[in-house]
Amino acid sequence: MQYISHDDENLTLCRIEKPQIKPHEVLVKVAAIGVNRADSMQRQGKYPAPEGDSPILGLECAGLVVEVGDDVDVQWLEKPVFSLCAGGAYSEYVAIDAAQLMRLPQGISMAEGAAISEVYLTAFGALFQLGNLQQGQTALIHAGASGVGGAAIQMAKRAGATVVITAGSDKKCQHAQKLGADHVINYKQVDFVEYMKAHKLSANVIVDPVSGRYLNKNAGIAAMDCQIIMLAFLDGRFAEVDFARLLQKRISLHASTLRNRSLEFKRELRNEFVDKFYADIVSKKFDFNIYKTLPWQQANEAHRILENNENAGKVVLLVE
Repeated sequence: MQYISHDDENLTLCRIEKPQIKPHEVLVKVAAIGVNRADSMQRQGKYPAPEGDSPILGLECAGLVVEVGDDVDVQWLEKPVFSLCAGGAYSEYVAIDAAQLMRLPQGISMAEGAAISEVYLTAFGALFQLGNLQQGQTALIHAGASGVGGAAIQMAKRAGATVVITAGSDKKCQHAQKLGADHVINYKQVDFVEYMKAHKLSANVIVDPVSGRYLNKNAGIAAMDCQIIMLAFLDGRFAEVDFARLLQKRISLHASTLRNRSLEFKRELRNEFVDKFYADIVSKKFDFNIYKTLPWQQANEAHRILENNENAGKVVLLVE
């Protein structure tokens, strides 16, 4: 099969043997690939694949099941699906744990399916598993125009929450507003702490890929018993922390990643997400937030777009 190699940080089409599936896996013929910052970091040598995962890039895809393992229901054969992958999605074929598959509903394209799994499951875990977001509460979502941000906005609104986002341009703020955000803050023009205090807003749940200096700022507008979920550290690895503020408000700080979770965790996350939101996918309640689709031969361009923060939403590669 063909796959995208990332030798020397350059993405090029090469050939390799198809993966051999295990009894609990299926083989998916890939039609579309969701591109994520983790792919870019792995290409740069900063985020190696966990032991046992495919060293090939790609954490999510959509495609057609063409082979099933001995322990898998044969009804999956020839079904269109979308799913997380344990690496390997930048390929014509990828082996996927069958218990993580989600059926691609009729009327939803392969490109849209490829844009769902990583960002929706990440946002779902942050908002609901860790954040325990409830109807009537307020969610603050940093990087609100990102793929995870767009998914978080829409799920939080479906759950009946007020949504506040930060983003780095008026265009990105407008994009987040179209996805349902109630308050949008261009952090390059307005301090989000000042804005939230002026509008008498406090956050019950904060989804934060920025971290660094944002930790103390988050604490400044956190409600009592606020849950802060840190997904990355775009502002840097280190920061001084006002522990008195954390204690005063009984703030809980969670550091969360999805890629290195166990098979069992990912299966349960998938099941909880399906129970709560799959019907909304089927009925097209969500905008799957695609910024651009590119042929997979242009994978280098896809990574450049993400690394330059040009995108409002997901970039998807189409396997042709």
